[in-house]
Amino acid sequence: MKVVSLVPSITEALFDLGLTENEIVGRTKFCIHPKESVKNVAVIGGTKNISIDKIKALQPDLILANKEENIKEQIEALVNDFNVIVTNVENIEDNYYLLKNLGKIFHKEDKAQLFNHKIYDVLNQAKINSTIKTAYLIWKNPYMTVGSDTFIHKVLTEIGFENIFENQKRYPKIQTEDLVQADIIMLSSEPFPFKEKHIEELREFYPDKRIMIVDGEAFSWYGTHIAKCENYFKDLVSEVDSIKI
Repeated sequence: MKVVSLVPSITEALFDLGLTENEIVGRTKFCIHPKESVKNVAVIGGTKNISIDKIKALQPDLILANKEENIKEQIEALVNDFNVIVTNVENIEDNYYLLKNLGKIFHKEDKAQLFNHKIYDVLNQAKINSTIKTAYLIWKNPYMTVGSDTFIHKVLTEIGFENIFENQKRYPKIQTEDLVQADIIMLSSEPFPFKEKHIEELREFYPDKRIMIVDGEAFSWYGTHIAKCENYFKDLVSEVDSIKI
């Protein structure tokens, strides 16, 4: 079966389940894991600006897309000619069924189940000891955060963080003063590449708050990725538990 994946985390999951570049024939430029495998797969554009012509030239048997990450009109341009599955992953349960379904489609049920068990183990073992009000920023100019109907929010709350923007939806724009209630401000490494200089900018407003860079892939990449973040989450929880709030 020839597959085109339009979703970075799904591309990673397919390789983790045991598919190879002989089956995964197309990917986006943001599909960067696993590095040594994806370099041999044709790039068909970005997640939001795919090349319909390049995909058609590959003649895939299956195209895997995502409701949030891909543009509806672009996907609709493919459905008449190809078998397209549009995924929607908003929480850990959705992710469980995503892997279960991928395992069924590609006859990798056992591997999919192993990854699902590992993900639950990772999240169950990574629990902070106290309630910490948290703001998780994904973008700058303007600042943007995450609402309660996002995968990032679900991962945060699974670990025990309290998202101060849980009463909002999707990815709301916020002002610096909206962060006043946060004990910890997390700056994600993606999609905006927050750096140390951005920590210093926020410290001008909040010199006493804990402001930290976090691994955006660990919080936002569904599929199999969380299963490989055990040490990261353990270290993060240990670091947070040591902070005097």
